[in-house]
Amino acid sequence: MSATSPVRPVLPPDIRARKGTTPLVVLTAYSTPVARLVDAHCDVVLVGDSVGMVIHGLPSTLGVTMEMMILHGRAVVRGAEKAMPVIDMPFGSYEESPAQAFRNASRLMAETGAPAVKLEGGLHMAETIAFLTARGVPVMAHVGLTPQAVNTLGGYKVVGRDKDADKVMADARAVEAAGAFSVVLEKVPMGLAGNITRALTIPTIGIGAGKDCDGQVLVVDDMLGLFTDFRPKFVKRYAELGKTADEAIAAYAADVRNGAFPAAEHAFPDVLPGKDSP
Repeated sequence: MSATSPVRPVLPPDIRARKGTTPLVVLTAYSTPVARLVDAHCDVVLVGDSVGMVIHGLPSTLGVTMEMMILHGRAVVRGAEKAMPVIDMPFGSYEESPAQAFRNASRLMAETGAPAVKLEGGLHMAETIAFLTARGVPVMAHVGLTPQAVNTLGGYKVVGRDKDADKVMADARAVEAAGAFSVVLEKVPMGLAGNITRALTIPTIGIGAGKDCDGQVLVVDDMLGLFTDFRPKFVKRYAELGKTADEAIAAYAADVRNGAFPAAEHAFPDVLPGKDSP
């Protein structure tokens, strides 16, 4: 007797096959309700380690743990029926060795149900990506600005101008050769991003890398105007939900303090209409 589990409608080979076709739409999500909203419109829902900054108030992504990614990963997988979930591997969970990376990547997949992981790094991570993909772990790569290396890079700056362009191209080619099914290009000059996109046979997903990439990704809290501590140049605000929420909370507080809430319609009577009292 055998049993089979349902197969997700979108898997890494499907994302890879989208190269050069309709642009891939990717947003982050960290909870089930937001995952459901993203799922209705996107191809990939990324459980980004940006959760540390936008949900947990950390100053960078460096403090994010495996436990945090598993917790949020489970929530997102529950809400994503169509879009493919991808989970970021947090800082310190994969850099030591390919064996360490496999232990943690397989744990992320097994404990969340996500079909793929994402990790940062180019040429120096190619061996690790090859090790993972050979063992059944699909990998989305990430080159250019890699936020987990912000202290080494000297800040959240554009990567790939002038003499650094060849290095970013080499990084992108290396992760493709290692078996990554797609690669995120972050804060890469748009001309270079276009050249990389044309050079690779796997999809490029841009964030601050211009329109020539095979897809785009944003942090959902940025594009909805919920995270307002700072606003990167590459973010387009499609709503100002933070401002709307602030106004709604202020109105609620005022109603409570002046006695306008709760009103009669928000309370329960002692006797139901049409019923005699006991």
